[in-house]
Amino acid sequence: MRTHQMPSAAELRLGVVAALVLGLLVFWSATAHAIDRGVRVVTVSIPMPDGIKLAASLYMPGDLRPGERVPALLEYLPYRKDDDELTDDYAHQPYFARHGYVGVRVDIRGFGNSGGAPPTREYSAQEQEDCEQVIAWLARQPWSNGKVGMLGISWGGFNSIQMAMRRPPALKAILAVDATEALFTEDVHYMDGIMHVDEFEVAMDLDQGRSGAPNFPLDEATLAKRMDSPPWSLDYFRHQRNGPFWRAPVRRLEEIQIPCFLIGGLEDGYRNSIVRMLERVPAPVHALVGPWNHDYPNTSIYGPRIEWRDQAVRWFDHWLKGVDNGVERDPRLVVYEQHSHPPGAQPQDVPGEWRAESWPPEGLKPLSLYLAPNHQLTAARAAAAVDHLRYVPSAGAEAGFWWGELLGDQRPADAYSLTYDSAPLEHDLAMLGRAHVKLQAAAQAPLADWFVRLEDVAQDGRVTAITGAGINGAQRMSQDRPAPLVPGTEYTLDIDLYFSSWVWSAGHRIRVAVSNAQWPMLWPTPYAMTTTLRLGGSTGSAIVLPVVPVHGRAPPPFAQPQPIEQPAGVTDVGDYAWPGSWRLERDELTGRTTVTWRGTSAQRFPWGSFSHFEQIAYHVDDSHPEQSAAEGEAESVEKLPDRVLTYRGHLRFASDASSFHYAYTRELLRDGVVIRTRSWHEDIARDFQ
Repeated sequence: MRTHQMPSAAELRLGVVAALVLGLLVFWSATAHAIDRGVRVVTVSIPMPDGIKLAASLYMPGDLRPGERVPALLEYLPYRKDDDELTDDYAHQPYFARHGYVGVRVDIRGFGNSGGAPPTREYSAQEQEDCEQVIAWLARQPWSNGKVGMLGISWGGFNSIQMAMRRPPALKAILAVDATEALFTEDVHYMDGIMHVDEFEVAMDLDQGRSGAPNFPLDEATLAKRMDSPPWSLDYFRHQRNGPFWRAPVRRLEEIQIPCFLIGGLEDGYRNSIVRMLERVPAPVHALVGPWNHDYPNTSIYGPRIEWRDQAVRWFDHWLKGVDNGVERDPRLVVYEQHSHPPGAQPQDVPGEWRAESWPPEGLKPLSLYLAPNHQLTAARAAAAVDHLRYVPSAGAEAGFWWGELLGDQRPADAYSLTYDSAPLEHDLAMLGRAHVKLQAAAQAPLADWFVRLEDVAQDGRVTAITGAGINGAQRMSQDRPAPLVPGTEYTLDIDLYFSSWVWSAGHRIRVAVSNAQWPMLWPTPYAMTTTLRLGGSTGSAIVLPVVPVHGRAPPPFAQPQPIEQPAGVTDVGDYAWPGSWRLERDELTGRTTVTWRGTSAQRFPWGSFSHFEQIAYHVDDSHPEQSAAEGEAESVEKLPDRVLTYRGHLRFASDASSFHYAYTRELLRDGVVIRTRSWHEDIARDFQ
């Protein structure tokens, strides 16, 4: 029972003073943010040492005075700043300009209106060397105070982290949203070291061929550089294990010496890097993690949405302008604690509460639970036993397209898994961090994958996905040097599940589901088989949950999302391609299954209109998992006053027991007539995939 004591007169006086000070701070903050400096957009070309010029848009304070010096905030992308991403840029770049920054949007070479040919891959050495030149150029400008920050979501977050590792002198702080440095295990090409065929690759392979808006030149030099540039996906499929190719763009996290502000989403696939950076980066690291998908906190399809641009300004004000605003004393991690809720992928606000944390979290107590006979999950070790699971290659469609997004009821996926449930919980139970799983497993085949999903089972039987992860059995000892499994031999498999927060409600059950397929998210292994899981005894399979107190310290309240600016004369007239639609078709007689994803988007500009379509269909045969396939299509149509340009890309990627078969065609039509086409075909040996 809690008692309440009346405050003393001295305490009351202190409270009044504190309230006055707080009121003045709030008034000062509101007044400072009410000053609107206006925005002036300037288009410039930034020269590279080899003569290539990169196209840049500078979002400058409209009242910038002669002799005034302000920092630059750089966002550096292949996503075309003059058409495809123009509305996205306006969602935050003018905001920063109005608060005394020059927001900078640069297309990497070979994309949009930047010169040169596309690099040979994402995050190439050329891209990074160019970025160092851009940063140095920005620091030399007459309006610059010599300090540059980098920011961006996804690609822009990836290369912000990479450039922090490279340490160009003028780069003083970064803000990375939904980004990771672990390219082989967490990017969209190989997840958990297992091959993933993504709509992103279908779109990017096509974007390599497009010329710059609004003129869209079709001269031979432009077409040769862009339409004829080899598709990136081909190179990714050639590199099926970790090693120099995947590590080349990144250096050690310990080499970062500038402050890093990280924003992540619990429904996004790029959230594990936050834990690694909190633990390993020696410079100041602060993180904000909400219940968001692969989007900004103010525009996510999952909420609660919050404003983030004000926090970005506060962050950069301190590190780039020297403002003593206390940002360095903020909690290292502010995270949304998700509470039990029914499954469902529709846009929604996730129930829960915000908490301010140190790292590791305060009150962290690992809780070991053991996979036990009769599909139980117990706090004590049980008698030894073995469970068997028949591999169903088409299983897992309900588990999503990557380790992100909200999902529907997991019971269909669990039907093809081994599941282990706790007893109904007597009290609410909270976790925060990365659960660790140890499996004692064996397979009848030389190659098998294992997937673990952590779930919440409600009293009415509905199952909500929380988090999960997988492991390629051949990579059990090394992702660089995979080795086949010896059929029938038992191995210890260690798996760290993706970072998450969750509170199971009293009366709910904790479920661990183990399967050998997560299709179409990850490519099926080629052999029919049965796998086994050892339970109980001193060496049985187990999970360790990072349990924390159900309630933590509450952070200061967030501002609600503020209006987003729109570029003049530009309107979005269709949905962004993702999340699109997802259709599952299963032929129960033949055992063949197809999943088809498709998405569309469209925009109108003063110079014309743009529409985009993507589709990717995945096929698998439960009797012949080696014979799997993915077929992707992408089309971008530019309707201009004097012509219609149609860019098309066609991907077919298929497998047999020993090889992958790659075919890609890129073509350009003018007014419906093909004027350029280029195709690539290659057979690639399966390398433990």
